[in-house]
Amino acid sequence: MSDATAQKMGPAQLGPAFPRTRHVLWLEFGNRAEFDDPRREWRRLFSELLGTFALVLAAAGGGLLHAKGQISLAAAVVAPGLMVTAIILFMGAVSGAHLNPAVSLAFALRGDFPWRRVPGYIIIQLVGATLACLFLRLVFGNVGHLGATLPGPGYKSWQALLMEIVLTTLLVSVILGTASAAQNVGAIAALGVGGYIALAGLWAAPVSGVSMNPARSFGPALVSGDFTSYWVYVAGPIAGALIAVGFALVLRGRGGDVISRAAGSGLLDEGALAAKAKLSEEIDQGRVVPPGVADSDAQRSGQ
Repeated sequence: MSDATAQKMGPAQLGPAFPRTRHVLWLEFGNRAEFDDPRREWRRLFSELLGTFALVLAAAGGGLLHAKGQISLAAAVVAPGLMVTAIILFMGAVSGAHLNPAVSLAFALRGDFPWRRVPGYIIIQLVGATLACLFLRLVFGNVGHLGATLPGPGYKSWQALLMEIVLTTLLVSVILGTASAAQNVGAIAALGVGGYIALAGLWAAPVSGVSMNPARSFGPALVSGDFTSYWVYVAGPIAGALIAVGFALVLRGRGGDVISRAAGSGLLDEGALAAKAKLSEEIDQGRVVPPGVADSDAQRSGQ
């Protein structure tokens, strides 16, 4: 970025943290309160409820039908990946399409999602997962553990735990990376996230069931009444999310830019879509360097 651009943005006057982000927020919203408008929280929560319901319906339903021998393992693990892709594309702008407590935690730790929304998101995700499994039980009965995620035959809980940690680390890394201004990929993020979920399931499902999501595992466990090894699918994804946040810090620096916040928090807030589009256009035109990249450039120039 040129010296003229840096002087125009005046980062020193906007504070030491996220100068470019604060500049764009100030131009578009005037203050942070408008960016985090709480009046539309019910829409975000409904979006998470519907999205998690759909995800668990595909994931647990696929597992159930595979256990009955009616579909292949490949179909069972690809279905939730395709479902997530569809959910992100059709309502990701409403709530950020977290669908996963580990993802909500990661976005909050990155500064891309308000902490005050985290409890509501997690609760509604658990409710959506439970409703999906109640529907499956109504249709199929309490069979096949209702598609619960369990360590595969011949594998112990600690092996499934390690697999869940690694898989979730990579999943959340994909989510945070495609949501960042440094990548600036927009709707293509849906393909990256959905594709990763399908790919992880194709090779790792026999080991742990590839949950990567405490809510996805909670629904079948609660409705079927079988919490065997459920701790694996809470501890593993949370640990993986924390590791992924650390990786994101190393790769891109601190979060909080407009594009990341739009991905993590949705675009319902007044002006959020315009701010995201503005920053995206400035990055594409080379007039603004993404925050994580800019931090790296500044460090190199200071050496």
